[in-house]
Amino acid sequence: MGPFLRLGNAAAAAGMATILLVAFGLQFGLKELPCPLCNLQRVAFVLCGFGFLLNLRFGAQPLHYALTLLGALFGLAVSGRQVLLHIAPGGSAYGSPLLGLHLYTWALLLCLAVIVLVALLMMFSARPEHHNTDHQAALRFRGVYRLAAYLLIAATLANVANSFLLCGPFECSDNPTDYWISKYLPT
Repeated sequence: MGPFLRLGNAAAAAGMATILLVAFGLQFGLKELPCPLCNLQRVAFVLCGFGFLLNLRFGAQPLHYALTLLGALFGLAVSGRQVLLHIAPGGSAYGSPLLGLHLYTWALLLCLAVIVLVALLMMFSARPEHHNTDHQAALRFRGVYRLAAYLLIAATLANVANSFLLCGPFECSDNPTDYWISKYLPT
């Protein structure tokens, strides 16, 4: 994999981690709990990020790009559904807007951007790297590439823990007002 392609995949993986961390930070900063559709959008960004991460670790392959595209299409469907739920005039939106748009609208735009980015990266990857050994790929998986991987894994684990604390082992509320775990904590 060429340096441009490696850098593109690393930047995309770090971008997915940043999206997850920003959503996570806004959740606590604005004291707004994510709805079930918001959590599904986060899952879509995790899938996209791990597709890029697989390219970094094992070389650019169509299967990895397919995972990223499936994640982006899933995110597009979920965020599109949420946009359509709140698009009616006089209807109420969910959450506070960020730079004039709600997070689900940003998710829709970012999923479209991921699809375009994957198309561009696939144009630059001439052929799958089946000739590389696992050892060669592991040697190139250092520095900023490894940092992008750790950032994505940390963001994913933080969102998994948050979702469990919010919903517990049950179905999430449509409009959560409190964490599930708070019922069991002493006040």
